[in-house]
Amino acid sequence: MSLLNLEQIKEILPHREPFLFVDEILELEEGQRVTAIKRLTGEEDFFKGHFPDNPIMPGVLTIEAMTQASVFLYHSAYKGTLNKKPEYSLGSVKALFKHSVVPPCELKVRAKTIRLIPTNAFIEAVALIGDNEVAKAELIFSIKQ
Repeated sequence: MSLLNLEQIKEILPHREPFLFVDEILELEEGQRVTAIKRLTGEEDFFKGHFPDNPIMPGVLTIEAMTQASVFLYHSAYKGTLNKKPEYSLGSVKALFKHSVVPPCELKVRAKTIRLIPTNAFIEAVALIGDNEVAKAELIFSIKQ
């Protein structure tokens, strides 16, 4: 069962289709950890060119899904002090890709906080298909209010 549905997600994330990579928030421990889902059908535009006969989700979009899920950690920790939708800028990524993300699938992202401060978030994230880890990353992003 969803903790946050797509409409609630859009109230927090500034992204919209086709660049919205979180469909559902399953779990959220405020400021600590989050679990999000992105359902991939194979009909997404990026699969048309990456690659036509062998569709694979680009690694940078897997990182984007992890980053978008991570925004909920920051938002949940600072929601009482936010005046408007902040601007989020990904500053640093250290990623390891273990397997390709091939549709159709449900990409699950689990992220946990290393450190949150009002201007920056330091996050560890993993992307999974089923129980198989497909990528992991250390993310640092800045927040401008």
